Amino acid sequence: MRKIHYLLLTIIVGAITLISWTMTNKTSEQKVKEGTKIPSFTLPDQNGKMISIDSLIGQKNLIIYFYPKDETAGCTKEACSFRDSYEAFQEAGAEVIGISSDPVDSHKNFAQHHKLPFVLLSDNEGKVREKFNVPRNFLGLLPGRVTYVVDKSGTVMHMFNSQFNINGHINEALEVLNKIKD
Repeated sequence: MRKIHYLLLTIIVGAITLISWTMTNKTSEQKVKEGTKIPSFTLPDQNGKMISIDSLIGQKNLIIYFYPKDETAGCTKEACSFRDSYEAFQEAGAEVIGISSDPVDSHKNFAQHHKLPFVLLSDNEGKVREKFNVPRNFLGLLPGRVTYVVDKSGTVMHMFNSQFNINGHINEALEVLNKIKD
């Protein structure tokens, strides 16, 4: 009986691993990486206003960060870190944009609760996350946390992918912006 349970457990874990690997390693014609242009998209912000990324390209450098969920510990820490460094991002000529699948009203509450001075976009269906090919973590269950530094032309200058190194997202983005500025 134990052998059967062990065998079933092994099959289940193997299947989950395969599904996770397939989801995070799928090839995409629009795969966003350093040196490529970001895809066009339009999403609602925390106030319900539709924001087209194309309208922002050419004006400022962009920090586009994907995060899993409003009001969770890591995401709150990340958002507040971007908030606390917002002036430095502005001085470096960049605008910060956060994106998750949370609905508009969740973003509005999150932004108000933590006094976030930047735009949060609602990617409710995950289509923009998919266009950017942002990986999922933990057996494909948790949306990934990836930050993109995008120059004025819409080209990705740097990507930082870490679920747990929250400060790395802010520090690396500022470091790249300062190099672009020089």
